[in-house]
Amino acid sequence: MTADLLRPSGPFRVGDRVQLTGPKGRMHTITLRDGGELHTHHGVLKHEALIGQHDGSVATNSAGHEYLALRPLLRDFVMSMPRGAAIVYPKDAAQIISEADIFPGAVVVEAGVGSGALSLWLLRTIGATGRLTSFERRAEFAEVATANVETFLGAAPENWAVVVADLATELAATVAPASVDRVVLDMLAPWECIDAVADALAPGGVVLCYVATATQLSRVAEYLRGTGLFTEPSANETMVRGWHVEGLAVRPDHRMVAHTGFLISARRLAPGVVPPEVKRRASKSSYGDEDVELWTPGAVGDRDITDKNLRKRVREAQRAAQGAREASASGSGASEASA
Repeated sequence: MTADLLRPSGPFRVGDRVQLTGPKGRMHTITLRDGGELHTHHGVLKHEALIGQHDGSVATNSAGHEYLALRPLLRDFVMSMPRGAAIVYPKDAAQIISEADIFPGAVVVEAGVGSGALSLWLLRTIGATGRLTSFERRAEFAEVATANVETFLGAAPENWAVVVADLATELAATVAPASVDRVVLDMLAPWECIDAVADALAPGGVVLCYVATATQLSRVAEYLRGTGLFTEPSANETMVRGWHVEGLAVRPDHRMVAHTGFLISARRLAPGVVPPEVKRRASKSSYGDEDVELWTPGAVGDRDITDKNLRKRVREAQRAAQGAREASASGSGASEASA
């Protein structure tokens, strides 16, 4: 992965994505091209008016309307990119990076990749010296995620591998035992993968699960405890409330991003270590057949996307990635010619 992919900065260039805020606060995100134009009801804005300008510049279109130009932040991109599956919200991605202690150079495994939102945050955090392996059971979701990552970065990172397979059965064939620093599981039944994760994690490594419901949270916690291979799990959720601040009118926003999911994490113990006994530990045998229904996709609110809609999302994501690649190649050619 090149430094430009990790640290977009400097004057706008051909191939850069730019977020434009128009006269009424409406946003448009474009990819700069030679001879490109943005057509709106308020006139035409030529891309050449932006190329060479810096972040935070203002450009004027043919009708005299001004547009504020900024490179989109990663949080802006993930909230608007094509989705095959529900994304990990920025507030949760930030907590995952903190709770799992993701660091530059880390060897990280995630499952499932979904639409690639968390993959982008992880790639940015581990840097060029880290390694990310993303497992996804559905090929269509993997295609959407790959295209979204390529769209934002302009190319596929060399230190990222997407494996279309079940982590529970294929992790051992993909990574060496005790070689992984961090594992992040975003799936319906993460307890099914804990045994494989325990073998892959290095002593002291972190496993973090992102789950939607309290019943899932409970089952993950009890499974982690039952293995005897991890520290006592820690669980939390994050809620973000924005504030309206204008003069003396200072108040909470009427809407907030409340519950999206729970985070539960634990650390891998050294081989042969027996963890201290936890009082009143629930027995795994307390889960009978009647309890299994509590974790079915329908019961926990998991929504299946239709095949037709999923194919549409794949095409949208791939078109965006193709446009980013072409624009990036065009920009590289122009830079070489000017040099």
